[in-house]
Amino acid sequence: MVEISLSRRLRRTPFSDGVEAAGVKGYTVYNHMLLPTVFRSVEEDYRHLKEAVQVWDVACERQVEIRGPDAGRLVQMLTPRSLTRMLPGQCYYVPIVDETGGMLNDPVAVKLAEDRWWISIADSDLLYWVKGIAFGYRLDVLVDEPDVSPLAVQGPKAEDLMCAVFGEQIRSLRFFRFSLFGFAGRDLVIARSGYSKQGGFEIYVEGGDIGMPLWNALMDAGKDMDVRAGCPNLIERIESGLLSYGNDMTDDNTPHECGLGRFCNTESAIGCIGRDALLRVAKEGPVKQIRAIAIDGPPVPRCDRHWPILAKGQNVGRVSSAVWSPDFKTNVAIGMVKMTHWDPGTAVTVETPEGPREAMVQEGFWN
Repeated sequence: MVEISLSRRLRRTPFSDGVEAAGVKGYTVYNHMLLPTVFRSVEEDYRHLKEAVQVWDVACERQVEIRGPDAGRLVQMLTPRSLTRMLPGQCYYVPIVDETGGMLNDPVAVKLAEDRWWISIADSDLLYWVKGIAFGYRLDVLVDEPDVSPLAVQGPKAEDLMCAVFGEQIRSLRFFRFSLFGFAGRDLVIARSGYSKQGGFEIYVEGGDIGMPLWNALMDAGKDMDVRAGCPNLIERIESGLLSYGNDMTDDNTPHECGLGRFCNTESAIGCIGRDALLRVAKEGPVKQIRAIAIDGPPVPRCDRHWPILAKGQNVGRVSSAVWSPDFKTNVAIGMVKMTHWDPGTAVTVETPEGPREAMVQEGFWN
């Protein structure tokens, strides 16, 4: 493998010392920051995630903070999901779209107060889009990137580990809700959420100076739980159908093409910039959509570019993420498939770098 040349443009995180001490073996670049991708091996990290508990450095999930009298109006302008019933203390998964209805990001919105929000973003420079909208519409808001670095605790033992550090009250926290919990004299926003289907929490660490003290506290409290440093796992992500912005979707795709139509209340999302475009899409329906695809044969190579999906020699889509699943004994994949071939049970051919493979469109994802 060619190395990534490190520089100050690739920002370290408040937890990088802990990640390095844990023996990280690979990084990717996400929002101009280092994001770990593997510690022992992708398969061993996958097994451990499903059986124990991991602490993830996901500081790269940067926050766009919006505060001021027009904060709620601005957030609604960004997304076709209606926010009218959202209360402080809730988190919403919110597709962010441009004026054409194209996806710009798929973050989690955290409503801290009526006039203060965090948008916990995926990998794109969303801050500049939000700043531009705020300035162009002369909204009474301040938009910036605060010193907030998320740390995730994921896995079936995540709740026990969080209780050991933050107290038993953590068990009462509902899914996609957050509350404030004390650590080192500071109140931290903690949400029951995360980029896995194994259960867990995200800690919004406000102030990088307590990053390593918190990391060490979690590691010390979890020794009897087989706690390890971890990271979003490629196998578990694809099995679970968790999409990766920039991999599985871009601004060329609408939320409906990405299977995210259930998060669009386009009729009632008054003020959303892409609302008119998405009203047409919602009425006519997409002509292609994300589907789970099982690819036959031995483990596929790394998917670092689109793989064409063919049927009778005609291109009917493309695979964007794929990997061998030890649990399901097949290659699991995420693909964008044309409506003519997206029905479950449809046989297709995937052109991998190692040659064509028989594949089949699945009814749903594996987990």
